[in-house]
Amino acid sequence: MTAAASPLHLRLPATSANLGPGFDALGLAMGLYLTIDAKVAEDFHIKATGRNADQCAHLKNNLILRTYDEVLTAAGRESIPYLSLDIHNEIPLGMGCGSSAAALLAGVMLANHFGHLGWTKQQILEEACHREGHPDNVAACLLGGMTASAMHKNHVVTATCGENLNWHLLLALPSASLATEKARALLPPAYTRADAVANIQNTALLVAAFAQNRPELLRTAMQDRIHQPYRMEACPLLKLLLPLNGHPGVLGIALSGAGPSVLVIAEDANAAGKLPEVIREAANDPSLEILHTFIAQASIQG
Repeated sequence: MTAAASPLHLRLPATSANLGPGFDALGLAMGLYLTIDAKVAEDFHIKATGRNADQCAHLKNNLILRTYDEVLTAAGRESIPYLSLDIHNEIPLGMGCGSSAAALLAGVMLANHFGHLGWTKQQILEEACHREGHPDNVAACLLGGMTASAMHKNHVVTATCGENLNWHLLLALPSASLATEKARALLPPAYTRADAVANIQNTALLVAAFAQNRPELLRTAMQDRIHQPYRMEACPLLKLLLPLNGHPGVLGIALSGAGPSVLVIAEDANAAGKLPEVIREAANDPSLEILHTFIAQASIQG
């Protein structure tokens, strides 16, 4: 009989995927966290605090527990341990901040630990990416920083940089959420060569900006012609805030994930402290919620 696993602590960051022109390729880890303390129990139980606590505490259709169960069932585990989860959530749900990727990754990590699967970090990454369908959110959540990722012959290839940059992040959160499925349905089936080339060029510049600490590149590098123009109507805040690109203290602006949140990269803490007023004025919304955060490092398991 396999001995019961020890308790597990997870700390998984929010992510802003599709970063600028990096559609399905670039993700940025942000210092807002899904924190989970898990232990074996007599039945499934969730205690949740923080943002959207009521939703996080639901046992029915819970993405974390569903992923946990599916992974262990697929691995041939006949007896799946019940878990008690103590969750504290800081990641906005349905706002393009990687909440589903963090939940998926948590479910895989819980299955690996409590099911004694013995998977490596790469195996955990690939399982979560295959379930997500694209690697940008999951890779950034697990590895931190600005992570470039690609699916190649069923394997996930990644490179991470920018973990120690002093740039600050502002997330502008509209009141209404947007389902990822709806946001994807807005995209066209094909693109012109000019749009594809522009995005390739800007993506190359964006990776260089993070790798070489070249903030002056971001104003150009974060411009996109693949997904943001088609999501503008469903994400009206983006259209209002894009003109701030080049405003003093603003390095770059992009839709966060599939939206509707907008990510503003500020040059430092001083700029980030002044920009919320500017952002609310541009949005014509004095009550607009704005979260001030930073580039996060890799997820924590212990």
